[in-house]
Amino acid sequence: MTKDILLWDQTVFKEQEYFELDFLPENLLHREAQMRSLKFSVSPALRGSTPLNACCRGAPGTGKTSAVLKVFSELENATQKVVPVYINCQLDSTRYAIFAQIFKKLFGYPPPSSGISFKKLFSQIAKHLVEKKRVLIVALDDFNYLMASKEADEVLYSLLRMHEVQPGAKAGAIAILSDLTLDMARDLTPQVQSVFLPEEILFPQYSLEEIKDILKYRIKYGFMQGVISEELVDRVARYTAETGDLRVGINMLKRAGLNAERRASRTISEEDVERAYEGSRYVHLNYTIRSLKKEEKALLKCIVESGKDEMMSGELYDRFREKTGLGYTSFYEMVNRLEGLKLVSLNNTGKGVRGQSRLVSLMYDPKEVGKRIDV
Repeated sequence: MTKDILLWDQTVFKEQEYFELDFLPENLLHREAQMRSLKFSVSPALRGSTPLNACCRGAPGTGKTSAVLKVFSELENATQKVVPVYINCQLDSTRYAIFAQIFKKLFGYPPPSSGISFKKLFSQIAKHLVEKKRVLIVALDDFNYLMASKEADEVLYSLLRMHEVQPGAKAGAIAILSDLTLDMARDLTPQVQSVFLPEEILFPQYSLEEIKDILKYRIKYGFMQGVISEELVDRVARYTAETGDLRVGINMLKRAGLNAERRASRTISEEDVERAYEGSRYVHLNYTIRSLKKEEKALLKCIVESGKDEMMSGELYDRFREKTGLGYTSFYEMVNRLEGLKLVSLNNTGKGVRGQSRLVSLMYDPKEVGKRIDV
């Protein structure tokens, strides 16, 4: 019996980092095609030429950021002549803040804290690239934040027309987007569109079998042998597929392992997995709500404030129009996007003028949604 009890210095984990959400695995399974496209886009930089711009588009938790960071890691290991800079636009959403991060990557220290003008900051970056014969590639993650803050045009224009100010400067951009409806042609100015022209790289949601493959890879290197049964792996995969977000499954495995350790057990039980899901299921909600536009958050808030489990789309539209002043076309597109992000479910009632009235319901506890919208 004592052999089933973990001592204070024992663990079910072999390498717990495999279950961290920011961990970059050696092999990025089921994203080979996307990785090839990214490498094709950046390959001119390895020859000292300007890289192709790219747009990585897909729902939250589909491997966009991991794929870009993996390619950036390989670039840094291959040469010092290419400078890949990753920017989280949730944290840095102004042109100055983004170029300050680029400056820090190039020079190894931030620009003076007293502040220098953007013109001077920009000039120092451009001169460095030309003098050192280096090529700059900037990944703008959560690019929709730049669109929302009206900074996208200025950021891209400054980056991609750098050679006009400093002849010989070479730079490219990779936009990472969770918003599948954002229309670059509509929302960027013609001047920026003419220089951006990105390669579109789509990241579809993982299938159930792909999710299983990826979770098993993490389990193989992250857990001790025999810690979790095949049956429970299948359950974790199914829960993950329901949210469409791989991060949910990875976080579930970590929590389930910790739950087993709390019981001083060498194996994960069904109860450990169920308890893990109660916390991990909100990983998708956290990331997805952060990626929404304010009008989409307003739409969710209309459902939360109604106090109902589900609403007829007509009633919801009336509330939404009153709150935002937007028309039915915008409302219809947003409802479909929220369904695609697995935040709401839609069911046709067969009633209504065209027999297509829909019931809209939240896929999460309204209180949990409300808390995250108001942050």
